[in-house]
Amino acid sequence: MSKSVTERLLVALSGGVDSAVSAALLKDQGHEIEGVYVRTWEHEDDVLGDCPGAKDLADAEAVADTLGISFRVVNFVDFYHREVVLPMVNGYENGITPNPDVLCNRSMKFGALLEYARKNGFDGLATGHYCIRKETDGARPELWEGRDKNKDQSYFLARITPDQLSGARFPLGEIEKPKVREIARELDLPVAE
Repeated sequence: MSKSVTERLLVALSGGVDSAVSAALLKDQGHEIEGVYVRTWEHEDDVLGDCPGAKDLADAEAVADTLGISFRVVNFVDFYHREVVLPMVNGYENGITPNPDVLCNRSMKFGALLEYARKNGFDGLATGHYCIRKETDGARPELWEGRDKNKDQSYFLARITPDQLSGARFPLGEIEKPKVREIARELDLPVAE
């Protein structure tokens, strides 16, 4: 029986239950993890009158505290505006229907944030996406649907590159959402509900 490999992983904590449980699972598996919150708006506490960004940040920090892991905040405000918001607005102006989640995952999460993780000595970036990264002998990793067909997010990650996928970790790929909530309650995570 082969021993599992322990990795040093940066976990993107959004302030939601999915990323929180992802961090908890990875920690339980013995990985060295650290949480990160990505700031995407300049004034997250007052964008368009009511942005939940400030609460999301507080929730992400509370999760890290509950799990006993280090936590950092990175500022990608300018990058997000340039690489996600402007292309979306331009797309609408040109009569197409852009998908900002696809842009965000390829450019920001598994682009700039994964690069940040690698430059800071992490083996990869983990998120709360419901999808599976399959590895085969000698071949590039493949992106597969998550077990929970109601929550599968592989479509939103379909444009990440093989190199980006090699650095991605998706702890929730084999789990269904009700089980994620159950795990969060069992661990008394502040975002369980």
